[in-house]
Amino acid sequence: MKWLENSSARENILVTGNRWGKSFVSAIKLIHRAVYRPRPLKYDRAGRYRAVTASITQDQANIIFNHVIRLIRQSPVIEQLVKSIIRTPYPRLTLINGAVVEARSTQNRGEYLLGNDYDLFIFDEVAFETDPEYVVEEVVMMRLADREGKLDLVSTPNGKNWFYRRAREIIEGKRPGYFQSGDSRENRYISKEFLSERVIHFSEARLKQNIMGQFVDCGGEILKGAYVDFALANYDKFESYFETDRTYYLSGWDLARKQTATVGVTVEVAGEYIRVVELERFKKFDWEVVLEKIKQRQCRFPGRLLVDATGLGDVIVEQLAEYNPEAVIFTPATKAELLTNVELLHARRRIVYQRWELPDRPGRIWAFEDELRGARWDNNNECDSLMALALALWPLRKRSQPVVSPRVGRV
Repeated sequence: MKWLENSSARENILVTGNRWGKSFVSAIKLIHRAVYRPRPLKYDRAGRYRAVTASITQDQANIIFNHVIRLIRQSPVIEQLVKSIIRTPYPRLTLINGAVVEARSTQNRGEYLLGNDYDLFIFDEVAFETDPEYVVEEVVMMRLADREGKLDLVSTPNGKNWFYRRAREIIEGKRPGYFQSGDSRENRYISKEFLSERVIHFSEARLKQNIMGQFVDCGGEILKGAYVDFALANYDKFESYFETDRTYYLSGWDLARKQTATVGVTVEVAGEYIRVVELERFKKFDWEVVLEKIKQRQCRFPGRLLVDATGLGDVIVEQLAEYNPEAVIFTPATKAELLTNVELLHARRRIVYQRWELPDRPGRIWAFEDELRGARWDNNNECDSLMALALALWPLRKRSQPVVSPRVGRV
């Protein structure tokens, strides 16, 4: 009831544990909006009112739609308002007042939504969308522009990904909207005995995510969410450590290969403390441009330079001889050691950085934070900024101490 009473902002986020009742409350909301068509009166002259439940697959989107049909058929009064129900090419319910409720897929980056307009968009299980920023910002939001439509982002958590970041922006007041979370145990219609058993046998992380509906690390991340949170939150607090003449710079460059990006990261070091002071990221630049950018960086931040020499990178290293670059060839073993060093420095609370955000491909913003949070031991082949950071931090490793083995055998 709380969700139905309060989720009337332009953007609403509902994050809950499994079996909380997300599909049920979304179906109730769709029926209410279709019957009463709430919106600014100036748009009523348009006649049409369109609401949609969408998700990562058509089958998933159909779950809420089927709840809508079931609830309508249980109400003789509302059932009389139904004009038609069709199932192909996608489920579509039409009421006699002209309101339409649909179920659509967001596959292929929202391709099947293009050209449509909606008054209410319910995005179910958005945390599992592969490209949520593009689908939401470039596709979904523009489908709502005609009549100031509302957006509901509904999901169980899936690690600290884009959905986590979006929810946090609303919670912290950086983005207007309404946020609500829910614990599976709030649903009085599911077995308490079964849930109690799950609570006993679940790990703490699984309990928080699957039952309590909280954002937690999924496991396998190179950097725990708490490490990244600390590094972002304490950038300004570390300022006093760098108010000395005894600081120095380290720069690391990860060079692009085909679909990846070239990234250069420079850190400033003051004793035990480290902060990222410069980050550049670009794609499809000629090697001459890359060389010039590296040289400019060294002029601004003179210090040790480490360069990815994998493949053609050794050619770049040769042409930077005046700066005495250290060439590093990425192999599974060296990557594991580089990334383990990054993890250790984070775990010791020695590094801080800002929220670097840069334009990426059309319609998308790349975020340093997102890459760090998403990097996993078993999937890091496109983590260019993480590898550039790893190169910059490599000289800070403790040679006298054994390198901690990575948590999995393959990187």
